[in-house]
Amino acid sequence: MKKQAGFTLVELVVVIAVLGILAATALPRFVNVQSKALVATGAGLQASIRSAANMARASWIASGSSGANVNMDGASVTVSTSTGWPVKASIKSALQDTGDFTETSAGSGSFSKGSGTCTVTVNYDELTGNAGVSQTAGCNS
Repeated sequence: MKKQAGFTLVELVVVIAVLGILAATALPRFVNVQSKALVATGAGLQASIRSAANMARASWIASGSSGANVNMDGASVTVSTSTGWPVKASIKSALQDTGDFTETSAGSGSFSKGSGTCTVTVNYDELTGNAGVSQTAGCNS
């Protein structure tokens, strides 16, 4: 008769228990990484908005600081005739990509993205050409 080789029931239970413990400790860290990535994506969109606003204003200045529109990569961007910064309603057209952030309402200059308890919002200020990032308390856990 041949001797059968294999794992005993006790060995299988021990392996399953060890895998369960590893999964229980890794899951909270994985969730935290997702919220940190979302916050970092918001910071990236903030930088993109600031760069696009600076490029639009530079184009406005180079064209003689006149006119209410500048052409950026085939898109017409409306700028303030007094400051040269793009208006809120036009900042989205100055961007090539919003990184899956959605504009909270058309022409608001406010972009939001969230998952679960963490929501990140990027707001464009047409008076200064800057953008600010805010996040819900769930992004810090």
